[in-house]
Parts: sequence; C-alpha cells; structure tokens
Amino acid sequence: MDTTRRQALKGGGGITLFALLAAAGWIKPGTAAAADAWNKNAFETKSMDETMKALGGGAPAQSKDITFFSTPDIAENGAVVPIGITSAVPKTESIAILVEKNPNMLAAVFDIPAGTEPSLSTRIKMGQTSNVFALVKADGKYYVASKEIKVTLGGCGG
Repeated sequence: MDTTRRQALKGGGGITLFALLAAAGWIKPGTAAAADAWNKNAFETKSMDETMKALGGGAPAQSKDITFFSTPDIAENGAVVPIGITSAVPKTESIAILVEKNPNMLAAVFDIPAGTEPSLSTRIKMGQTSNVFALVKADGKYYVASKEIKVTLGGCGG
C-alpha cells in the first residue's frame, strides 16, 4: 500500500468519525470555535487585581461557602498538588484556581453548568509555598476563599 493511499484512508476515517459524532449530537458546530475563544489574557496575569480585571469582575468578597477538600497543608512535590474545591454559593457559574506566587496566577477555570454540583478535584503545579485561591463566580458576582499550601519541592522549574 503506498503512502498516499494510507494517508487518504487515515484522513477519511477521521472525517467519518467526526461526522458520526456530530450526527449523534456529541459535537456541536460551535464547539471548535468556542475553544478558540478562551481567555488567554486571564492566564497571563501576575496579580489578583489583574486576574479579576481580565475575568471581568471587581474585588471578590470573602466567603465561607467555599471549601477546600483533599487539599494538603504540605505538598511534597509542587509539580502535582491535589486540589479539591466545593462551592455552596447559590447559582455557581464557574470556579477558578489561582496560585499567588506562580509565574502566572490563574491555574485553571472550570465552567459549572446549571444543575451541576459545584465541586471539582484536580492537580495543579506550584513553584513554591503560596496561598491558593478558589474564586467562584455566582450570579454575576465573585467570591473567594484561600488556603496556604507549603511546598517542599518546587514544580515550576524549582
């Protein structure tokens, strides 16, 4: 089998799979365009004020309705720090994770669809001991809670 035929078969298989997924409703036409619309500026910010401005909000209010779970007080390896966040703030729309002393403060943003439990668990990278902020957007307003995590071995080049 020559290389051109093999490439045509591979490409055709991918197009067929995409068409089947679109027909089943698993892929919507705007999905690819939405991926290009991510907020790049927010992920390049260095401070809380810059991050809030890039996300389109003002100063966040402190909230006891945001809790950290399965998040260690001391992380042995900053390259893989487990973070768990739950929001009891009504109408939670998104949860963002910010690390104060990382080169770029915003580590992740998760959109929370209506009717979904506003809870998440992930791993982030931390360069050094720092405050980690859980920033919750609910009903157009921002709320924040923080936790200091001590890092014994840096993950951002340290």
